[in-house]
Amino acid sequence: MKVEALSRNTAEAFLAFCRKHRSELDDSYLIDEELAGFGPSADNPTYIITSSTGEITAAASLILNDYIRRGRKARFRIFHAETTDTNVYEALLQAILPHTAGMDKQNIFVPAVNAAALEALAAVRFTVERYTYVLVREGDRIPEFSLPAGYEILPFRAGTDEAVWCEVRNAGFAKLQGNETPATPDMVKQMISGADYIDGGLLILYHNGTAVGIVRGSADDYDDVPAMNIGPLAVMPEYQGRGIGRILLRAALRFAAEQSYSRTILCVNAENDRAQALYLGEGFRQAEALACLAYALSAE
Repeated sequence: MKVEALSRNTAEAFLAFCRKHRSELDDSYLIDEELAGFGPSADNPTYIITSSTGEITAAASLILNDYIRRGRKARFRIFHAETTDTNVYEALLQAILPHTAGMDKQNIFVPAVNAAALEALAAVRFTVERYTYVLVREGDRIPEFSLPAGYEILPFRAGTDEAVWCEVRNAGFAKLQGNETPATPDMVKQMISGADYIDGGLLILYHNGTAVGIVRGSADDYDDVPAMNIGPLAVMPEYQGRGIGRILLRAALRFAAEQSYSRTILCVNAENDRAQALYLGEGFRQAEALACLAYALSAE
Protein backbone atom coordinates (compact mmCIF):
# COMPACT_ATOMS: atom_id res chain seq x y z
CA MET A 1 0.00 0.00 0.00
CA LYS A 2 1.48 3.31 -1.13
CA VAL A 3 0.17 6.72 -0.11
CA GLU A 4 1.04 9.52 -2.50
CA ALA A 5 0.34 13.22 -2.64
CA LEU A 6 -2.10 14.27 -5.30
CA SER A 7 -0.43 15.72 -8.37
CA ARG A 8 -1.65 17.51 -11.47
CA ASN A 9 -1.44 14.18 -13.27
CA THR A 10 -3.75 12.42 -10.82
CA ALA A 11 -6.14 15.32 -10.14
CA GLU A 12 -8.75 14.24 -12.68
CA ALA A 13 -8.80 10.69 -11.31
CA PHE A 14 -9.28 12.13 -7.82
CA LEU A 15 -12.23 14.23 -8.99
CA ALA A 16 -13.74 11.13 -10.58
CA PHE A 17 -13.32 9.29 -7.25
CA CYS A 18 -15.13 12.14 -5.46
CA ARG A 19 -18.02 12.05 -7.93
CA LYS A 20 -18.22 8.27 -7.68
CA HIS A 21 -18.67 8.26 -3.91
CA ARG A 22 -20.33 11.57 -3.09
CA SER A 23 -23.80 10.03 -2.89
CA GLU A 24 -22.58 7.95 0.09
CA LEU A 25 -20.93 10.89 1.84
CA ASP A 26 -21.53 14.47 2.87
CA ASP A 27 -21.33 16.13 -0.54
CA SER A 28 -21.07 19.75 0.67
CA TYR A 29 -17.65 20.12 -0.94
CA LEU A 30 -18.06 17.39 -3.55
CA ILE A 31 -20.71 18.97 -5.76
CA ASP A 32 -19.70 19.96 -9.27
CA GLU A 33 -19.49 23.68 -8.43
CA GLU A 34 -16.98 22.97 -5.65
CA LEU A 35 -14.93 20.47 -7.62
CA ALA A 36 -14.75 22.79 -10.63
CA GLY A 37 -12.31 25.06 -8.83
CA PHE A 38 -10.34 22.32 -7.07
CA GLY A 39 -6.62 21.86 -7.55
CA PRO A 40 -3.73 20.51 -5.47
CA SER A 41 -2.43 23.32 -3.23
CA ALA A 42 -1.39 24.18 0.31
CA ASP A 43 -5.05 24.97 1.03
CA ASN A 44 -6.14 21.56 -0.29
CA PRO A 45 -3.61 18.95 0.92
CA THR A 46 -4.72 15.69 -0.69
CA TYR A 47 -3.42 12.13 -0.60
CA ILE A 48 -4.49 9.05 -2.52
CA ILE A 49 -3.97 5.31 -2.52
CA THR A 50 -4.14 3.44 -5.81
CA SER A 51 -4.68 -0.18 -6.77
CA SER A 52 -2.25 -2.35 -8.74
CA THR A 53 -4.03 -1.17 -11.90
CA GLY A 54 -3.56 2.49 -11.01
CA GLU A 55 -7.13 3.23 -9.94
CA ILE A 56 -7.70 5.37 -6.87
CA THR A 57 -9.21 3.27 -4.09
CA ALA A 58 -8.90 5.70 -1.18
CA ALA A 59 -8.40 9.43 -0.71
CA ALA A 60 -8.15 12.08 1.98
CA SER A 61 -8.38 15.81 1.26
CA LEU A 62 -8.42 18.69 3.74
CA ILE A 63 -9.78 22.20 3.30
CA LEU A 64 -7.49 24.78 4.90
CA ASN A 65 -8.77 28.18 3.79
CA ASP A 66 -8.51 31.41 5.79
CA TYR A 67 -11.80 30.87 7.64
CA ILE A 68 -10.81 27.39 8.72
CA ARG A 69 -7.33 28.46 9.78
CA ARG A 70 -8.78 31.27 11.92
CA GLY A 71 -11.16 28.81 13.57
CA ARG A 72 -8.36 26.24 14.06
CA LYS A 73 -10.67 23.46 12.86
CA ALA A 74 -9.57 21.70 9.67
CA ARG A 75 -12.39 20.31 7.51
CA PHE A 76 -12.20 17.22 5.31
CA ARG A 77 -13.50 17.52 1.79
CA ILE A 78 -13.34 13.74 1.62
CA PHE A 79 -11.82 10.95 3.70
CA HIS A 80 -12.98 7.69 2.20
CA ALA A 81 -11.76 4.27 1.18
CA GLU A 82 -13.32 1.50 -0.88
CA THR A 83 -12.48 -0.84 1.98
CA THR A 84 -13.06 -1.00 5.71
CA ASP A 85 -9.39 -1.84 6.33
CA THR A 86 -8.33 0.34 9.25
CA ASN A 87 -4.74 0.35 7.97
CA VAL A 88 -5.84 2.23 4.85
CA TYR A 89 -7.54 4.96 6.86
CA GLU A 90 -4.61 5.14 9.26
CA ALA A 91 -2.11 5.53 6.42
CA LEU A 92 -4.09 8.40 4.89
CA LEU A 93 -4.52 10.04 8.28
CA GLN A 94 -0.80 9.94 9.01
CA ALA A 95 -0.10 11.53 5.62
CA ILE A 96 -2.54 14.37 6.34
CA LEU A 97 -1.47 15.14 9.91
CA PRO A 98 1.68 17.14 9.03
CA HIS A 99 -0.60 19.68 7.32
CA THR A 100 -2.62 20.37 10.48
CA ALA A 101 -0.06 22.48 12.35
CA GLY A 102 -1.87 25.19 14.30
CA MET A 103 -5.19 23.34 14.22
CA ASP A 104 -6.99 22.11 17.33
CA LYS A 105 -8.98 19.43 15.54
CA GLN A 106 -10.18 18.22 12.19
CA ASN A 107 -13.81 17.54 11.34
CA ILE A 108 -15.72 15.47 8.85
CA PHE A 109 -19.47 15.09 8.33
CA VAL A 110 -20.88 11.64 7.61
CA PRO A 111 -24.49 10.66 6.87
CA ALA A 112 -25.80 8.91 9.97
CA VAL A 113 -27.05 6.03 7.82
CA ASN A 114 -23.51 5.28 6.57
CA ALA A 115 -22.63 2.88 9.38
CA ALA A 116 -19.56 1.51 7.58
CA ALA A 117 -17.95 4.95 7.27
CA LEU A 118 -18.75 5.84 10.88
CA GLU A 119 -17.20 2.57 12.07
CA ALA A 120 -14.09 3.02 9.93
CA LEU A 121 -13.50 6.55 11.21
CA ALA A 122 -14.12 5.53 14.82
CA ALA A 123 -11.39 2.92 14.39
CA VAL A 124 -8.88 5.71 13.68
CA ARG A 125 -9.92 7.78 16.71
CA PHE A 126 -12.66 10.04 15.35
CA THR A 127 -15.49 10.68 17.79
CA VAL A 128 -19.01 12.05 17.27
CA GLU A 129 -19.07 15.71 18.26
CA ARG A 130 -22.63 16.62 17.28
CA TYR A 131 -25.38 15.96 14.75
CA THR A 132 -26.83 18.19 12.06
CA TYR A 133 -30.22 17.70 10.44
CA VAL A 134 -31.09 18.46 6.83
CA LEU A 135 -34.66 19.76 6.65
CA VAL A 136 -36.76 19.95 3.49
CA ARG A 137 -39.96 21.86 2.73
CA GLU A 138 -42.18 21.12 -0.27
CA GLY A 139 -44.81 23.29 -1.88
CA ASP A 140 -45.17 27.01 -2.46
CA ARG A 141 -47.82 27.88 0.14
CA ILE A 142 -46.21 30.60 2.21
CA PRO A 143 -47.65 31.69 5.56
CA GLU A 144 -48.43 35.39 5.78
CA PHE A 145 -46.29 37.66 7.90
CA SER A 146 -46.30 41.31 8.85
CA LEU A 147 -43.57 43.56 10.12
CA PRO A 148 -44.00 45.31 13.47
CA ALA A 149 -43.80 49.09 13.51
CA GLY A 150 -40.26 50.33 12.98
CA TYR A 151 -39.11 47.21 11.12
CA GLU A 152 -38.31 46.83 7.42
CA ILE A 153 -36.65 44.20 5.24
CA LEU A 154 -34.28 45.47 2.58
CA PRO A 155 -32.15 43.66 -0.02
CA PHE A 156 -28.41 43.40 0.52
CA ARG A 157 -26.39 46.10 -1.28
CA ALA A 158 -23.11 44.80 -2.67
CA GLY A 159 -20.22 47.08 -1.84
CA THR A 160 -22.10 48.64 1.09
CA ASP A 161 -23.57 46.00 3.38
CA GLU A 162 -20.77 43.44 3.74
CA ALA A 163 -19.70 44.68 7.19
CA VAL A 164 -23.32 44.98 8.35
CA TRP A 165 -24.02 41.41 7.24
CA CYS A 166 -20.99 40.13 9.17
CA GLU A 167 -21.93 42.08 12.31
CA VAL A 168 -25.34 40.42 12.51
CA ARG A 169 -24.14 36.98 11.41
CA ASN A 170 -21.22 36.93 13.85
CA ALA A 171 -23.27 38.13 16.83
CA GLY A 172 -26.09 35.70 16.09
CA PHE A 173 -23.79 32.72 15.66
CA ALA A 174 -21.22 33.50 18.36
CA LYS A 175 -22.37 30.56 20.50
CA LEU A 176 -23.56 28.22 17.74
CA GLN A 177 -21.30 25.17 17.63
CA GLY A 178 -19.50 24.88 14.32
CA ASN A 179 -20.12 28.53 13.37
CA GLU A 180 -18.28 30.43 16.09
CA THR A 181 -15.50 31.69 13.83
CA PRO A 182 -16.40 35.21 12.65
CA ALA A 183 -17.13 35.80 8.97
CA THR A 184 -15.36 38.67 7.20
CA PRO A 185 -16.49 41.14 4.53
CA ASP A 186 -14.15 39.42 2.06
CA MET A 187 -16.00 36.15 2.68
CA VAL A 188 -19.30 37.88 1.92
CA LYS A 189 -17.84 39.25 -1.32
CA GLN A 190 -16.83 35.72 -2.30
CA MET A 191 -20.28 34.44 -1.35
CA ILE A 192 -22.10 36.85 -3.64
CA SER A 193 -19.76 36.03 -6.52
CA GLY A 194 -20.38 32.28 -6.26
CA ALA A 195 -22.27 30.17 -8.77
CA ASP A 196 -25.08 29.62 -6.26
CA TYR A 197 -25.80 33.33 -5.81
CA ILE A 198 -29.37 34.46 -6.51
CA ASP A 199 -29.84 38.15 -7.22
CA GLY A 200 -31.89 39.58 -4.35
CA GLY A 201 -31.42 36.45 -2.25
CA LEU A 202 -29.72 38.22 0.66
CA LEU A 203 -32.13 40.08 2.95
CA ILE A 204 -31.46 42.31 5.96
CA LEU A 205 -34.03 43.12 8.61
CA TYR A 206 -33.73 46.59 10.15
CA HIS A 207 -35.29 48.02 13.30
CA ASN A 208 -35.33 51.81 13.35
CA GLY A 209 -32.43 51.82 10.91
CA THR A 210 -30.29 49.25 12.74
CA ALA A 211 -29.64 45.83 11.19
CA VAL A 212 -30.97 43.13 13.53
CA GLY A 213 -31.39 40.05 11.31
CA ILE A 214 -30.20 38.46 8.07
CA VAL A 215 -31.19 35.57 5.84
CA ARG A 216 -29.81 34.17 2.61
CA GLY A 217 -31.36 32.07 -0.15
CA SER A 218 -29.00 30.35 -2.59
CA ALA A 219 -29.40 28.03 -5.57
CA ASP A 220 -29.06 24.35 -4.74
CA ASP A 221 -30.69 21.00 -5.37
CA TYR A 222 -31.84 18.09 -3.26
CA ASP A 223 -32.36 14.57 -4.62
CA ASP A 224 -31.66 16.02 -8.08
CA VAL A 225 -34.56 18.49 -7.74
CA PRO A 226 -33.81 22.25 -7.81
CA ALA A 227 -34.11 23.78 -4.36
CA MET A 228 -33.34 27.04 -2.63
CA ASN A 229 -31.01 26.63 0.33
CA ILE A 230 -31.87 28.91 3.24
CA GLY A 231 -28.96 29.97 5.40
CA PRO A 232 -27.48 31.64 7.19
CA LEU A 233 -30.45 32.94 9.15
CA ALA A 234 -29.20 34.98 12.08
CA VAL A 235 -30.73 37.39 14.60
CA MET A 236 -28.91 39.73 16.97
CA PRO A 237 -28.95 38.19 20.48
CA GLU A 238 -30.94 41.01 22.01
CA TYR A 239 -33.68 40.50 19.42
CA GLN A 240 -33.94 36.73 19.74
CA GLY A 241 -37.16 35.35 21.16
CA ARG A 242 -39.30 38.07 19.56
CA GLY A 243 -40.44 36.17 16.48
CA ILE A 244 -37.82 37.81 14.27
CA GLY A 245 -36.49 34.46 13.03
CA ARG A 246 -39.96 33.44 11.87
CA ILE A 247 -40.36 36.70 9.95
CA LEU A 248 -37.01 36.20 8.22
CA LEU A 249 -37.80 32.58 7.42
CA ARG A 250 -41.15 33.48 5.87
CA ALA A 251 -39.52 36.29 3.91
CA ALA A 252 -37.01 33.77 2.53
CA LEU A 253 -39.81 31.32 1.69
CA ARG A 254 -41.70 34.07 -0.13
CA PHE A 255 -38.56 34.92 -2.08
CA ALA A 256 -38.14 31.23 -2.99
CA ALA A 257 -41.69 31.14 -4.34
CA GLU A 258 -41.04 34.30 -6.35
CA GLN A 259 -38.03 32.53 -7.86
CA SER A 260 -40.24 29.52 -8.74
CA TYR A 261 -38.69 27.17 -6.19
CA SER A 262 -41.20 24.66 -4.82
CA ARG A 263 -38.55 23.02 -2.62
CA THR A 264 -36.45 24.67 0.07
CA ILE A 265 -33.79 23.11 2.28
CA LEU A 266 -31.78 24.13 5.31
CA CYS A 267 -29.51 22.66 7.98
CA VAL A 268 -29.86 22.94 11.73
CA ASN A 269 -27.77 21.69 14.63
CA ALA A 270 -29.52 18.88 16.50
CA GLU A 271 -29.04 20.62 19.84
CA ASN A 272 -30.67 23.86 18.59
CA ASP A 273 -34.15 23.01 19.84
CA ARG A 274 -35.56 26.50 19.32
CA ALA A 275 -34.57 26.62 15.66
CA GLN A 276 -35.82 23.09 15.04
CA ALA A 277 -39.20 23.93 16.51
CA LEU A 278 -39.43 26.99 14.28
CA TYR A 279 -38.58 25.14 11.09
CA LEU A 280 -40.77 22.13 11.77
CA GLY A 281 -43.63 24.45 12.66
CA GLU A 282 -43.21 26.20 9.31
CA GLY A 283 -43.63 23.01 7.30
CA PHE A 284 -40.12 21.57 7.09
CA ARG A 285 -39.47 17.87 7.66
CA GLN A 286 -36.29 16.09 8.65
CA ALA A 287 -34.84 14.42 5.58
CA GLU A 288 -31.50 13.20 6.87
CA ALA A 289 -29.03 13.44 9.72
CA LEU A 290 -25.30 14.02 9.52
CA ALA A 291 -22.82 13.14 12.24
CA CYS A 292 -20.02 15.63 12.75
CA LEU A 293 -16.94 13.64 13.70
CA ALA A 294 -13.89 15.23 15.30
CA TYR A 295 -10.27 14.14 15.55
CA ALA A 296 -8.44 15.94 18.37
CA LEU A 297 -5.05 17.25 17.34
CA SER A 298 -3.85 18.58 20.69
CA ALA A 299 -2.07 15.32 21.46
CA GLU A 300 -0.49 15.00 18.02
